[in-house]
Amino acid sequence: MTGRPHALTFPAPAPAPAVDVAALRTEPDYRAALNREFTNVTAENAMKWESVEPQRGVHTWADADAVVDNARRHGQQVRGHNLVWHNQLPAWLTEGVQNGTIGAAELRRILRDHITTEVRRYKGRIRAWDVVNEVIDEDGTLRKSIWLTQLGPGYIADAFRWARQADPRAKLYVNDYNLEWNSPKIEATLALIKDLRSQGVPVDGIGFQGHLGIQYDYPGDWANVMRRFADLGLEVAVTELDVRMVLPVTPEKLATQAAYYGRALTGCLSVPACKEFTVWGFTDRHSWVPGWFDGEGAACLLDESLTPKPAYTTLLTSTP
Repeated sequence: MTGRPHALTFPAPAPAPAVDVAALRTEPDYRAALNREFTNVTAENAMKWESVEPQRGVHTWADADAVVDNARRHGQQVRGHNLVWHNQLPAWLTEGVQNGTIGAAELRRILRDHITTEVRRYKGRIRAWDVVNEVIDEDGTLRKSIWLTQLGPGYIADAFRWARQADPRAKLYVNDYNLEWNSPKIEATLALIKDLRSQGVPVDGIGFQGHLGIQYDYPGDWANVMRRFADLGLEVAVTELDVRMVLPVTPEKLATQAAYYGRALTGCLSVPACKEFTVWGFTDRHSWVPGWFDGEGAACLLDESLTPKPAYTTLLTSTP
């Protein structure tokens, strides 16, 4: 999803979180909750390209290292997010493409070097990578990004192959939003992955972002969609779940929110291939939702004071 969200990863069936690096460093109660409650974490913005290489050839690994090092100290596994996206790219890259100073051949080398450098840095410390993020548009066509425009559709296969070469053991994922219900996107993503795997491209998993709102119907066929991808031999993961509501918060809205969270986890647990369950922000204190959806919020499991909501209890008691 666009913006600067925060992820919380729940590897099924045990809960786990993702990390706001600034909060990790400066908020002791946030850090304590993170390390007390969870067994897996997802890097949020810390591993995105604009964060790790804001100037060409100048890498800034401190934030990503902080996530990985904290996880290691507390016995948490790590999910890497993400390697190739059309958003949150460094200005030197997008401007170079736009003004023609970076051509297609050079862009391909830059992409290869970015993937190889980042994946090798964390080799053996990342369980799974979101290799390509949001590459299918809402109508089922490939998203028109600088990658598609300049390199053609083969950039997707290249990205997976480069990631596999850099860390042969990490699981490699396609990650996208609205896969829970959008038929054109579902069918196009299935077709893309079938085609890639027929070429021997190492695609290991599919990530469902899962940004929901209680003002909309719950995507009731979601578990069956997961099974369709699992039938291809893929791992499945819920990678960015949150459930927003139109403010103000009421007990009734919190109950509906809890039901949505519970249905999502129950669906994941009903599919043996579903390996992770990730919530995008575990506290409303740092949620991305209010900044992107006017008048909406309260999307996370804990409120701004880190008090658990009904959804928190629902997840801990959910069964297939």
